[in-house]
Amino acid sequence: MNIGMILIWLAFVLCLGAGITSLLHYLKGHQYLRSISTKLEIGSSGVATLAVFLLTYYLYQVHTAYSYVYQHSSIDLSWYYRISALWAGQEGSFLLWGWFILVIMMVLKYTVHKKQISETGFYNLTVTISLFIASVFLLLLVFKNPFSMYHTLPSGTIELTNWNPFLTAFQPPYGQGMNPLLRNPWMAIHPPVLFLGYAAITIPFASAFSSLILDDNRWTEIATHWMRISWLFLTLGIGLGGFWAYEVLGWGAWYWSWDPVETSSLIPWITSTAYLHTQIHNNNRIKVFAPALAIFSFVLVVFATFVTRSGMWESVHSWQDFTPTSFAVAIFLIVLVGSSVVMLINKYMD
Repeated sequence: MNIGMILIWLAFVLCLGAGITSLLHYLKGHQYLRSISTKLEIGSSGVATLAVFLLTYYLYQVHTAYSYVYQHSSIDLSWYYRISALWAGQEGSFLLWGWFILVIMMVLKYTVHKKQISETGFYNLTVTISLFIASVFLLLLVFKNPFSMYHTLPSGTIELTNWNPFLTAFQPPYGQGMNPLLRNPWMAIHPPVLFLGYAAITIPFASAFSSLILDDNRWTEIATHWMRISWLFLTLGIGLGGFWAYEVLGWGAWYWSWDPVETSSLIPWITSTAYLHTQIHNNNRIKVFAPALAIFSFVLVVFATFVTRSGMWESVHSWQDFTPTSFAVAIFLIVLVGSSVVMLINKYMD
């Protein structure tokens, strides 16, 4: 039985259920709904954690029956490259990103000690929005599962299944291994650091969006802390990527070459830096832009993801094809941009 495939489905169902019950709690105020949402959220986090460790184990052991393992791991790789293969492809990257969001939400839940915030509708709505965002990433994994498995048809043909966890696996004798460009120590740590920055920026977005709905100015008490964390990891991630590019890509004596994906990751770093500057100054004319900067920092992160996965621009970072996953990310981006623009116009036109 394909346990990993089931774990992905279960993580998505639990996360979506947590988001729906959290929304119902926000709308109706029933405490039992909040309790149910919390339990579902913890369950989703736990299941996603199991999925991450299981896929890492398969990559380390080179269980090539799973397509993701076959494509990104091989017995000739060093142990640390087999582990870093977790974020070498699209499915593993989305799994890591979604998992980071859920972990950050757990940290947020147990570190918000100020009762005047944790018991407010503003905080509940922030959690709700964050849960729905995490659900989007898990939904992408449902459609393109990192535990997709090879199996043999009665005719002898080898086929890949993304939906049936009960088929008997076919194990190829060897894996293709990792892209040679990724076999670098800097590349082993650059993506997870960057994804942690991407995941942390979810909280400022959700809290800023909640503040636009509820007109609650306390949102910065949560957003600024997590924006600092996001900025730190974005800075480290971009810097580590620069070292990788210098050593592997031969860009000359420069760590930066204005590659499209490089640039798309730099832009949310700039907007998050601008947001942090608004919190330093007491000038209200500057602070008024804080919600827009927090919101579009996350929107630009999703845009960077779309650029990487759509093949829109030629880049050493990107997958050069437009897949159903790319289309789903595009829809998510359109929804984010549309709803954000409407809410910001409503705020700034008042």
